Amino acid sequence: MKKSEILKIYKDKIKELKKHNFLYFNKDNPKISDAEYDKLKVELIKLEESNTSLKKLNLLQNIIGSKPSNNFKKIKHLKPMLSLSNAFEKKDMEDFLKKIDNFLNQQNNNLELYSEPKIDGISATLIYEKGLLSKGLSRGDGVTGEDILENLKTIRTLPKKINGIDVPNLIEIRCEVFISKKDFIKIKEKFANPRNAAGGSLRQKDPRETSKIPLKYFAYGFGAVEPMIFTTQKEFLKKINNWGFSTNPLSETISGIEDIVKQHQKIDDLRSSLDYDIDGLVYKVNDLNLQKRLGNTSNAPRWAIAYKFSAEKALTKIKNITIQVGRTGAITPVAKVEPVNVGGVVVSNATLHNEDEIKRKDIRIGDTIQIQRAGDVIPQVVLVDISKRNKDSKKFIFPNKCLCGSLTKKEFSKSTKKEDAVRRCTKGYECKFIAKEKLKHLVSKEAFNIEGLGKKVVEQFWDLNLIKEPSDIFNLNFDKIKTLEGWGNLSIENLKKAIFKSKNISLEKFIFSIGIRHIGQENAKVLAAFFISIKEFSKLFDKGKISQILINLKELDGIGETQIESIENFFSNQMNTKITKNLINQLTIKNYSRKNISGKFSNKKIMFTGGFDNMSRSEAKSLAESNGGKVLGSVTKKLDILVVGNSKPTKKKIDQAKELKIQIMTEKEWNKMLNS
Repeated sequence: MKKSEILKIYKDKIKELKKHNFLYFNKDNPKISDAEYDKLKVELIKLEESNTSLKKLNLLQNIIGSKPSNNFKKIKHLKPMLSLSNAFEKKDMEDFLKKIDNFLNQQNNNLELYSEPKIDGISATLIYEKGLLSKGLSRGDGVTGEDILENLKTIRTLPKKINGIDVPNLIEIRCEVFISKKDFIKIKEKFANPRNAAGGSLRQKDPRETSKIPLKYFAYGFGAVEPMIFTTQKEFLKKINNWGFSTNPLSETISGIEDIVKQHQKIDDLRSSLDYDIDGLVYKVNDLNLQKRLGNTSNAPRWAIAYKFSAEKALTKIKNITIQVGRTGAITPVAKVEPVNVGGVVVSNATLHNEDEIKRKDIRIGDTIQIQRAGDVIPQVVLVDISKRNKDSKKFIFPNKCLCGSLTKKEFSKSTKKEDAVRRCTKGYECKFIAKEKLKHLVSKEAFNIEGLGKKVVEQFWDLNLIKEPSDIFNLNFDKIKTLEGWGNLSIENLKKAIFKSKNISLEKFIFSIGIRHIGQENAKVLAAFFISIKEFSKLFDKGKISQILINLKELDGIGETQIESIENFFSNQMNTKITKNLINQLTIKNYSRKNISGKFSNKKIMFTGGFDNMSRSEAKSLAESNGGKVLGSVTKKLDILVVGNSKPTKKKIDQAKELKIQIMTEKEWNKMLNS
């Protein structure tokens, strides 16, 4: 699949994830099953890990769950509860093992893993201090959870006190709370599914109501442990089981891809006979020291993955094919299908990705198709049943014009040396469909985060000519809004406050918000660190200065040719420049302020060349950053240290460093400093 297709799918999934997070975590009213929700979430993480450009966007940051509700006291987890990467087939697991070997710079085809069934329940954290249960938290957003201690205490088999040998002074135990299939039958009239029943009971304000629901749990992991007394995941689970915690009896150690596949199939076959719902297996590196070395990305551990069971499929019929226009001008075809139940969810749309996909599968209006949901909120078409096609059926001709009437084109990618699969509108803000989508992006949570000004409200205000460009948000006609149905004094005051609050914005959020193609949250941070102030950033408007600025941007690690070309294209458009200037005039944009991480390389800019004997380049970079350093991608006068590995270092980089009188550190010196 081409990059542009993946990007569109990724952004659609991000939007849906946020919607379902809110419904699930804040409203206790999920619209999709837990299995589908987890597939969506971990598929997003997998997309990031397998596509560098998506990882740089880092849109998944801070949306592990959803903000805790105001119904319960908020408490921070001692260590964040991260999500998991996702695997759907054997190749995904092979890639997982390969990434571990590459990161650790080793070739170990028999790396020992620990396998545990992935329970379809509610995640919670139990904190024990000197053996006593002191706190109980929901997952929340992964960083902060809700205080549900009294509700968790209603689970009879959950230890209120740990009686055992070598109990740590502090231990944070993660568990999955669920209702058995047999118990759910007795209360099924009150809840949509077992997961809904477990979630609803844990969020009761009165623990006496929770106690009426027969909750169970399996402990599966840990957060903070002081002092650490375990060396493997297997040892951890065995130890806590001896202390009285429930652990899953189907958990076991395993190694090698063939054994992984066999065991995955074995548990899948057992799945229907179990008295609790599972939607896959979680594989973890068993050695806790290796887990520590592998560390985490911003959202997920590198040492664990969820190997999901097979996707849900269904047959339906295409009623029509329409197109949608995204904020970058991407034209995406969508099949309108006869409503069909796929994995417990009734769907009426299926993504067709792009023009090439329609041609390759010869998808036509009226066709009977098989669709699947394997992490996609909008299902995808698996195949067309040609035998059921009408004789007078005609090939679908993809429109060469945007909904605005402008011509569309496929761009040529300099990086792939190929034509893009996605057609794009040749206009920018001049296209009303693009302009409207850009507004939706600007007010979103990751951008200006204006509560009360969601997608539907943007659509409404657009149709009423209240908002046509970003700066209009700060000059709304509230007298006219008062006359609209559903807008009372309170909702208007709340919107005013949200808009006023958003006028103070950080430079990195502003850069992300204006919607430059290929500039995601992570790229925006890099650019903000370069420009420091909006005054310097505004020099991009100056035709006499932009060329030199673009040359300087090439030195930034994380900003490549694609991003630079996109910045140039954005600011060469007079309409973009005008609209951006108008927006700046309405705002107070804070200078970029770097967060200093204390460590051995605090405030040092570091670069690596050559391979290392005992670790991969990725691990070396991760260690530098976790010790307060910033990793650069090229030798410049801003560089403080060039670390030279023993295997094939680049002579040109070493010579450049010597010429600029930059400190050169050998691999031996690097290891010595790390271990000092």
